[in-house]
Amino acid sequence: MNKLTPIFIAGAVIVAGGLTYAQSQIGEQGQREAMTQSQHAGHGTSTPSDNPIIRAYTEANDKMHADMGIEFTGDADVDFMRGMIPHHQGAIDMARVVLEHGSDPEVRRLAEEVMAAQEGEIAMMRQWLAERGK
Repeated sequence: MNKLTPIFIAGAVIVAGGLTYAQSQIGEQGQREAMTQSQHAGHGTSTPSDNPIIRAYTEANDKMHADMGIEFTGDADVDFMRGMIPHHQGAIDMARVVLEHGSDPEVRRLAEEVMAAQEGEIAMMRQWLAERGK
């Protein structure tokens, strides 16, 4: 197991718990307002840029946040798996930006490790969901 995997898992659990709690506290209109406030904090904000690196990261980030906007079922296991797939895909997409534009060998190596780990975990989560008809 990669040394960072437990850290990613712990972070994922915290994020999923927070998302589940937040959805239970606000209605559909409140969700739209919360997203608007989040965008003002710099998350999910689409800002056109002439810089290809900023543009690539912004696109990856925006896609990840949009795809994480799942409809929660109330089943913590299913909601966690469904929410983490786009989260992991976002990490893969950001790692691709590093491999395309980055120059630090250590960062590039980490990006490759992140991609391999996240791809494997996405496959496992999709299989888990498929086995349960979710």
